Amino acid sequence: MLSRCLSMKTSEAVSTINKSNHSSIKLSQMNNQETLTKMKGMRLLGMHRAFSTSLENGKTEQFTPDELTAFLVDHEWDDRHNRSIERGMKNARFRYKATIENIEYGEQRGMDKNQIHRLADGSFISRKENLIITGSTGTGKSFLASALGHQACQLGFKVFYVNTMRLFSQIKMAKADGSAIKELVKIEKQDLLILDDFGIQPFDAQSRLTLLEIIEDRHGKRSTIFTSQVPVRQWHEVIGEKTVADAILDRVVHDAHRVELKGESLRRKEGKNLKQNDVE
Repeated sequence: MLSRCLSMKTSEAVSTINKSNHSSIKLSQMNNQETLTKMKGMRLLGMHRAFSTSLENGKTEQFTPDELTAFLVDHEWDDRHNRSIERGMKNARFRYKATIENIEYGEQRGMDKNQIHRLADGSFISRKENLIITGSTGTGKSFLASALGHQACQLGFKVFYVNTMRLFSQIKMAKADGSAIKELVKIEKQDLLILDDFGIQPFDAQSRLTLLEIIEDRHGKRSTIFTSQVPVRQWHEVIGEKTVADAILDRVVHDAHRVELKGESLRRKEGKNLKQNDVE
């Protein structure tokens, strides 16, 4: 009789413990789901993804409270950093999907690999210095500028890439509808402005003054990369009006880094290779 009574009490105790454990697990799941919902609502997307994955894998039980907090914060920071870079790339509007790793070096191209790597570390942007890339058509000026711009985005700099004459056409239209100041302020705020195909055609009076305004706003405050088929010694005549040209070039040329690309057009070379492959 006593044995049966003890057995019944033991069964009741186990049942109570099981119910309690089940309730605790259910409550914990509800709390976790509520936490995930709040994370998503607060746009803590990196944290939400990390916590959700950890719950599915059962990894949360391996962390102390401090370790779990650090784990979630690290994932949130990484997620925001990566999304910031993606936005920067999109806003930069690069002409090419170019990276420093994809640059081809060779004696015939006249590129110093060490110089390119020094430029790629972004220190010239931090020092508010300019870079001039010159060379014949097809030698890879735009690709190199895009690669350096891409790297600058990775380092957290704000970058804007634009064809020079297209930019001035846009600003002319902006002046007509009264939005030019907004456009110029946007350009001024970029850590790195890339002016592609600079001087491909002579500047008219309005474009000349717009260029002077852009250069004056950025001088000593931001960096600019110029790519041009025209040798720097001919920029005076391309810009026109000696006084304005002097003012612009004095702020751009004298302390700028220089890269002069040489050799055969890469596009022409690629075309020859394709034809040769077709023949073979």
